[in-house]
Amino acid sequence: MPPGPGGHFGRGYLTEEEKANRPKVTKELLQRIAGYLKPYWKQLLLVLVCLIFSSIFSLLPSILTGRIIDDGLIDRNLGMLIKLIILSFAVTVLSNLIGVAESYLNTWIAQHISFDMRNQMFRHLQKMSQRFFTTSNQGDIVTRMTSDIAGVETVIGNTFTSILSNIITLVVALIAMFQKNWILALISIAVVPLFTLPTRMAGRTRWTLTRESQECNDEINGILNETLSVSGQLLVKLFVRENHEYKRYRTMNEKMMRLNIRERMAGRWFFVVLSTFSSIGPMLLYLAGGIMIMKYDSSLTVGDITVLVALLGRMYGPVNSLLNIQVDWVRSMAMFTRIFEYFDMPVEIKNPKNAITPDHAEGEVRFVNVNFGYEKERQILKDVSFELKSGHSVAIVGPSGSGKSTIVNLIPRLYDVWSGQVMFDGHDVRKLDLGFLRRNTGIVTQETYLFNGSIRENLLYANPDATEEMMVEACKKANIYDFISSQPEGLDTLVGNRGLKLSGGEKQRISIARVLLKDPALLIFDEATSALDSISEDLIQKAIDPLIESRTSILIAHRLSTILAADEILVVKDGEIVERGSHKELVNAGGTYTELYETQFRRAMEEGAKT
Repeated sequence: MPPGPGGHFGRGYLTEEEKANRPKVTKELLQRIAGYLKPYWKQLLLVLVCLIFSSIFSLLPSILTGRIIDDGLIDRNLGMLIKLIILSFAVTVLSNLIGVAESYLNTWIAQHISFDMRNQMFRHLQKMSQRFFTTSNQGDIVTRMTSDIAGVETVIGNTFTSILSNIITLVVALIAMFQKNWILALISIAVVPLFTLPTRMAGRTRWTLTRESQECNDEINGILNETLSVSGQLLVKLFVRENHEYKRYRTMNEKMMRLNIRERMAGRWFFVVLSTFSSIGPMLLYLAGGIMIMKYDSSLTVGDITVLVALLGRMYGPVNSLLNIQVDWVRSMAMFTRIFEYFDMPVEIKNPKNAITPDHAEGEVRFVNVNFGYEKERQILKDVSFELKSGHSVAIVGPSGSGKSTIVNLIPRLYDVWSGQVMFDGHDVRKLDLGFLRRNTGIVTQETYLFNGSIRENLLYANPDATEEMMVEACKKANIYDFISSQPEGLDTLVGNRGLKLSGGEKQRISIARVLLKDPALLIFDEATSALDSISEDLIQKAIDPLIESRTSILIAHRLSTILAADEILVVKDGEIVERGSHKELVNAGGTYTELYETQFRRAMEEGAKT
């Protein structure tokens, strides 16, 4: 039978983009895919056995129909009729049961392979450097993890087995037809294209409409994402653009409605055409078979003709599906290729062999002639050298874009230097165990990230074994405990997506508490108060000051009070340390620091005094 009006004709055609990006199928690619199937070869063998028996048994009722007509009905043999009907029913049941077993095995294999792939992909992505996440599209990363691997499930669970099943069904059907009558079998083969041609025509039309509908749907989703988000709705309300956005949405919604109507009706009209064409084959077989019986006294029986007609009907689906093998194959290979592209991306920051793992950390840092840039064409740091001893603190100041944050990013090996050395407790960070290095480096950034959960869950992320007392102590040191204790749920207060339920200052202080629970040897504050109001800044400053006195610290700051608390100040300009010393020495030097003091630090201090 042909597919109904809601059938997926469009799946049989490649988009222009798919044609342009058709993957190159190599022996290595196929071997790599086979590598994921190899652990499940026993289950795959069982699937093949099930497919063979299921295909044969599914055709037997059609073949038995001939004997039911000839030996049962025409011969008026009730006993034989009952036996054949029972046999046909039993074969049908058996075929369905085997089909269920095959479906289960297929699903089991597909799910296990996608499980393996997801785990492998997640583990691989976790090893990627920060450069990968700053340069790659986040949506693309998620798509590879979800849609592409889900597509592999479909390929393994449906495409491969569908191809095998269709081939087996066709072979068995053709053998049975030629056994009955080779002339009618040849007529059947000649008739099949009459069905497949209009099917492909219908597919092209519906594919075009489906593609237009998808583009329209993407535009509608874009409108919804922009206007119904928290920030988008705020903008719409503040600029009184409700009517404009409604008209924009209504226009696209109307376009989608019209496209959907056209698509449904196209399916309906082609269903009429396909039904007409699919009836030509049986008519020709009845005509040719009738002529052979009536004119040539053939041994052909009415039952034989009925069997041939039934088998012809069973051939339409497999033939049409196999005609689209190329499309399914290209899409399948494209999915695997996209996934393997990510697997083949080199891990830039690796844990070294024979990594050094000291018994404890002091947090001493030394930069030795460090050169670095995020891109080969653009160098950021130029011959940077300085030393931070255990228990001391250093403030790094300079104009925006001078390389301050880049310096601290090199310490926990978020990136690796081009040349020179970054030393931690006397060891090159590239020789230290990554886990040890990062456990002993705590960074509080300007852009605080909190997970969508409770305050407790966010704190425990730093130290899953932390006790209630440890969390309370960390919150007190971070100057956030009074706020938490004032909440009805206390530490179980939900922070919302990215901490949206909290103010900037509250998020920042929770972030400081989280780092304190980590208990690192080195504390880094990267512009921790730059985006906050004076009250929040004061609370955070009161939390930071005692921490600087008791721990090895690096401070990137624009507030004079923070800078003055450091033992030494480094002035960075255009990726170079141009000045270093105490506040008094640098102000009197009349250089870059003096300029920053006059234009930035002093003004910030005066504004703070006014508030």
